[in-house]
Amino acid sequence: MTNPFTLTFGIKPSQYIDRFEQSSLITDTFQDEEPSNHTYIITGVRGTGKTVLLSQATELFKNNKNWYVVEVNPSRDILHSVVAKLYDMKGLRSLFRMDGIDLSLFGFGISVANGNPISDIEIALERMVSVIKKQNKRVLITIDEVTNNEYMKVFAGTYQILLRNRLPVFLLMTGLFQNIAELQNEKSLTFLYRAPKIQLSPLDLSSIMRSYQTLFNLDKEESVKMAQLTRGYSFAYQVLGYLRWEHPDVPLDELLFQYDRYLADFVYEKMYSELSVKDKEVLNAMSSFGTNAMRNIEIRSSLNMKPQLFSIYRDRLLKRGLIYSPQYGYLAFVLPRFAEFIQEKFIFDNL
Repeated sequence: MTNPFTLTFGIKPSQYIDRFEQSSLITDTFQDEEPSNHTYIITGVRGTGKTVLLSQATELFKNNKNWYVVEVNPSRDILHSVVAKLYDMKGLRSLFRMDGIDLSLFGFGISVANGNPISDIEIALERMVSVIKKQNKRVLITIDEVTNNEYMKVFAGTYQILLRNRLPVFLLMTGLFQNIAELQNEKSLTFLYRAPKIQLSPLDLSSIMRSYQTLFNLDKEESVKMAQLTRGYSFAYQVLGYLRWEHPDVPLDELLFQYDRYLADFVYEKMYSELSVKDKEVLNAMSSFGTNAMRNIEIRSSLNMKPQLFSIYRDRLLKRGLIYSPQYGYLAFVLPRFAEFIQEKFIFDNL
């Protein structure tokens, strides 16, 4: 049997803990007769399973004959991609032609005898979705790892027009905390403030424990230790499971070096590179107190930092999903063994 865990991002592994609640929220809402929301944004740090949840929800709609699913690349012209992919879908091309929709000016399709070539991509999409509406069907557009670029701004404007015209379009996106924040700050993308966000929280430790216990035939004490090492972080669950599968007879403590290196190489190094000098200083100060929750005032005092300035960097790190506040006046690390990683990086950065 091959290793049921994977280190590849975006692929649903064989050994996977479902997020039933979030997945059901998306699918149930979108399938309502009168949906309360047409947009959901799945957000979280790298490795929390955003893409897997997106894929899981998308698969359900793909298997529903009343839906057309369009998956687009955020680094390309989104509007053009949506039109092109809808036109290429089985059963739709003939309907568009019957309605006189001529897309030959955009480089795909052929001229329609009873129609005039459409020269505006926005008009083209609006007419296409109108045809789909007549069939009592809906369109789901998915964008994985959305970023703040010109393509997104143009698409967002058209998407809002479609919604105002009561056309059956739905949008499901994933994005890192900081990228979603940048999008929300754009004047043309204010609808994202109102769009519900599904922030992926850590996985249930009991579910991780039972998964390890069953798969590896472990006693409860060992499986609890493994679950605690992951802190509920989806990618860590995969990494530790992967290592245990590959090295079944190696004691857990001896796997930690490889565990740390995989987390660093695949995720933490990238996260660290995106931080400012002050961000790193705050995290290093936190790491000196260990991995348990620590008081804000103690962290700030160790940095000799004024309260107003400390609040700025604390809030930045909270929004990035790297730390959280378990109770008022306290902070703690979200990610497993991130404190150890920060300490090591800070030492080498300051040699």
